[in-house]
Amino acid sequence: MKTLATLIRLAFLGLFIFLVVQGKPMLWLVLYVIGLITTFLFGRYYCGYICPMNTIMRPIDWLAKKLGTQTKTTPRFLESGKFTWFTLFASLAVVLVIRRVAERQFPVLVVWLVLAALITLRYRPAVFHNLICPFSAPLKLVGNYSRNSQYVIPEDCIGCGKCIKPCPSNAITIPKGSRVAQIETNICHQCQDCRAVCPENAIKYGSTG
Repeated sequence: MKTLATLIRLAFLGLFIFLVVQGKPMLWLVLYVIGLITTFLFGRYYCGYICPMNTIMRPIDWLAKKLGTQTKTTPRFLESGKFTWFTLFASLAVVLVIRRVAERQFPVLVVWLVLAALITLRYRPAVFHNLICPFSAPLKLVGNYSRNSQYVIPEDCIGCGKCIKPCPSNAITIPKGSRVAQIETNICHQCQDCRAVCPENAIKYGSTG
């Protein structure tokens, strides 16, 4: 499954690069909108498999850990979680202004791809995914109402916590006083990295209702 997931991510990254080379990166927003709408049914699979930023961030995260450049701290001004809405509206404003004034397209998607890579060199992926990425704000909002997502089977979970570390968005926690892991649906990327390390096969995908 891990190999298949990697191939899917690389295929979409290749499509993104192709659109950029063709001078049509804004067409990518069509895929994003489809991913956003269908998040209501399938969870945030766009982030886990389609988003080129996530695909780039994965090897960058590995490299940053090897180099020891990452910090476990989070900038205090990001802690409220509202900054993603600021980056979203700021990005839209820049695109519209440049189109109106300079009569040209601003490569906002490429810029954010570069920023995602640079930020991941310093901070854990969850900082960008949850607190900075402009595209995560709408996805998180719709994700609150996802009908399907990864979830933990309480009677099978042994509370070992092995699923917490590989989660790129810090969607998994074990509440204080509990021995059962919980997955926060609205930030879960549906990537199944947690399932790959669960010794009891206690994580499944299905209805959240």
